[in-house]
Amino acid sequence: MRTLILSIFAVSLSATAVTAADDPVAARKLLMQSAAAAAGVSGGMMKGDIDYNPAIAKSAIATLNAVSHTYGDFFPEGTSEGDTTASPKIWEDAAGWQAALEKFQGDTSAAAEASGKDGPADLAAFQQAIGPVLGNCKSCHENFRVQKN
Repeated sequence: MRTLILSIFAVSLSATAVTAADDPVAARKLLMQSAAAAAGVSGGMMKGDIDYNPAIAKSAIATLNAVSHTYGDFFPEGTSEGDTTASPKIWEDAAGWQAALEKFQGDTSAAAEASGKDGPADLAAFQQAIGPVLGNCKSCHENFRVQKN
């Protein structure tokens, strides 16, 4: 299970690099898929649906940290149209978007630092580290994402 989860994270981030050069919308989707996988595993551990594992917790935090520091590069002007859930508010409120992105980056960096070399020592430490990060995900989705039917 652990190897499978780590492999999914690695493949997701690797695929993003290949796609990014040609299609920023596709790159952001791949990055969000990586973040969603990491958030899903994190939520599963927090709820007790998945046994807590410090290495997997560290991988989830590392994935979210990597996404936070690359995601913002894939929102050039003109990419709010088409098959995307990016809200036009990203471009209309660029300062608000940048502040949200910087908060996400700061919280993921703090979580990565708190996780240490081997990952958070226990579930309580993981919850403390990942809680603000997942709060950023929710806030950003509420403010800078449109729902597609």
